[in-house]
Amino acid sequence: MSIDRRTLIGSSAIALLASAMPLRAASRPAASAPNLFVGTGGDGHTYPGPTLPFGMVQLGPDTDVTRWDTCSGYHHGDGSIMGFSHTHLSGTGIGDMLDVLVVPTTGPVQLLPGPIDNPDAGYRQRYSNEVAEPGSYRVQLESGVRAELTTTERTGWHRYTFPRGAGHVLIDLSHLVHDTSDKAPLIDDATLAIDADGAITGGRRVFRWAKGRRIHFALQCSRRPDRVTFYGDDDVEQPAGTRQVAGKRLKLALHFDDAGSAPLLLRCGISGVDVAGARANLAAEASHWDFDRTLRAARKSWADALSAVQVEGGTTDQRTILASALYHAQLAPTLFSDVDGRYVGLDGKTHTVPRGGAAYSSWSLWDTYRALHPLLTLIAPVRTKSLIDDLIRQTQQSPYGPLVWPLQGKETGTMIGWHGVVPLAEARAKGIPADYAAAWPAIAKRSFDFAAPDKDNSLGRDLYDRLGYVPADKVFESVSRTQEYAYDDWASAQIARAAGATTDADRLLKRSGNWRNVIDRETGFARPRFADGTWWTPYDPIQLGHMPRPGWRDYTEANGWQATFLNQHDIYGRIAHVGGDAAFAAKLDAMFSAPSTLPANAPPDISGMLGQYAHGNEPDQHAAYLYAYAGQPWKTQAMVRRLCTEMYRNAPDGIIGNDDCGQMSAWFVFSALGFYPVDPVETVYVFGSPLFERAVVRVGDRRTLTIEAPGNRANTPYVTAVTWNGKPWTKSWIDHATLSAGGTLRFTMSAKPNPGFGAARGDRPPSFGHSA
Repeated sequence: MSIDRRTLIGSSAIALLASAMPLRAASRPAASAPNLFVGTGGDGHTYPGPTLPFGMVQLGPDTDVTRWDTCSGYHHGDGSIMGFSHTHLSGTGIGDMLDVLVVPTTGPVQLLPGPIDNPDAGYRQRYSNEVAEPGSYRVQLESGVRAELTTTERTGWHRYTFPRGAGHVLIDLSHLVHDTSDKAPLIDDATLAIDADGAITGGRRVFRWAKGRRIHFALQCSRRPDRVTFYGDDDVEQPAGTRQVAGKRLKLALHFDDAGSAPLLLRCGISGVDVAGARANLAAEASHWDFDRTLRAARKSWADALSAVQVEGGTTDQRTILASALYHAQLAPTLFSDVDGRYVGLDGKTHTVPRGGAAYSSWSLWDTYRALHPLLTLIAPVRTKSLIDDLIRQTQQSPYGPLVWPLQGKETGTMIGWHGVVPLAEARAKGIPADYAAAWPAIAKRSFDFAAPDKDNSLGRDLYDRLGYVPADKVFESVSRTQEYAYDDWASAQIARAAGATTDADRLLKRSGNWRNVIDRETGFARPRFADGTWWTPYDPIQLGHMPRPGWRDYTEANGWQATFLNQHDIYGRIAHVGGDAAFAAKLDAMFSAPSTLPANAPPDISGMLGQYAHGNEPDQHAAYLYAYAGQPWKTQAMVRRLCTEMYRNAPDGIIGNDDCGQMSAWFVFSALGFYPVDPVETVYVFGSPLFERAVVRVGDRRTLTIEAPGNRANTPYVTAVTWNGKPWTKSWIDHATLSAGGTLRFTMSAKPNPGFGAARGDRPPSFGHSA
């Protein structure tokens, strides 16, 4: 079976962020402050701790490690904090990371956290006065310790103010997300030591989600502890004078007889390579003990990142939601190379990036190719160049070729397809320079060498190539696989052409039409098809598959309704396949108006239901924009406005599903601005319904895109006319090259639709390289 990512287990912020914002011209809207608690409740799976944009260290509080709710280690409202760890995943449906937990407290040393329903049974602490803002987190613990956190790219900084008297800091290297499904030890190798200079160093190898990943750290205290106690496996206290310990689940306690005499500072560097790398990161980014100086630098970094999109109009909550989404869209992929450029590649070897380059981790590509990476190409082209160079290198190094879901040097293979090809094809089409041809041999192997090693994400490639689809009686999740493999073929064809492999490009382009073979013309649904060519009958699009066996589904985190609109390329071929514009639009209408019933075996991912459309998961998040291809963009406008206002809130449960490393957030950013990349490889944006009266978007060096919708209100979702730089624009879309050059896009909004705008065939978005 494939790894299912879900079954594995305030106001002061506004003032503080504003103080870090540079002064801007009066014509430029002011940036709103994000609410870092958006997504920390419900199933958003975000965390409120500090990091820098795309930073290696994500320092923050952990409240639990036993529930799907706490894949990020934190869930709003849990009531007690276990401690502060240095790595987190933002918005994912599988838990991992939570490396190097630090617990500042008083009283007797406790070595276990205790259960969430009984904080007094362990080192958990109730808390109050919790404040999170970009680059900073602080909280009051019940032990009397005031904790403040900030970060550089590769180091975590702690400032603990203890009450009078003795206190201690526990470092728990056994802390991680629990997994009862795996009988092997989740940690099979760990070390802890105090080096001659007083630094605490160590590391561990973890077999949670990313099997066998290693993490190393070096931690320094602003003053030497009075005593240090090591604990080995089974929490066995080591003899006095011990300087190092090895095992699997290790801990140590730093004792301070007068902890409250002055604030205690800790600074911790991490590395995926070795302890020397962690030490070097610490030396390079923590050369002083000025916590406030580090905090100011973190705030400045975020002030610049968040100024990329500034809006006015809408409600206060909507402006906060936009800022929060922009924040969450700049957390991942996360930096993975040390200051000397070293990183662990997907081949298990240590590599060094070229000078000025970087390696990254936390590539949630099944999710983020759809909107997160397109957003970065628009607002952060320099970062995109860095990411693309790394994608190419890691594609060459991986035994599986194109990236799927790599985490800290391990290819997890989570989800289906090999969507690492999509950001490559998109960036190439948008003119971002890179050696795309260098990735082609690995992509070709994944595409055509059916003896090449498979992870679950690429099962059935040979059948897909031979039969034209993945048969439902041979491979699970066959309907979704067929469509997603076809989309990856479309993207891969662009890379083949860049490499001069025209015959292979033509073969891929033809094979990218395999989506047809799982769309039943008679019913218009994406339907399971068997190896003998017959369809599953009787067919029910509400169901997840034809097999009663647990875990065997014909769709990936979707049912027949959602998978029916999964196709993102060749949309005009798709429309023709089911009978034309009217039939296609009617099927969309039916999806959005159907009863929101789901079968009992539906995963929690299928959430945010509007009819049978599920906004809380990725497969059909572009569906509302498909009306434009059928000549009915006014329906897109109405539906997008509804989704923006119903699926996002300024509250902990304000993201309707997992944020998935920023994909849900990036959808909101695009849609609130008024357009969306239905097919990133096509490099066009389909107009929806802007949420604000005015937005200013930084799209490159000294270039800005101004989006105006004067008089836009909650009751004016419809676009009746558009101008670009003052000239009429009749199309229901605009291309990336035009937008990224900067200019003024102006929408005329109305309470009533204009069915004529964008309806003509020549005004509809291109798809598959063709006009309507």
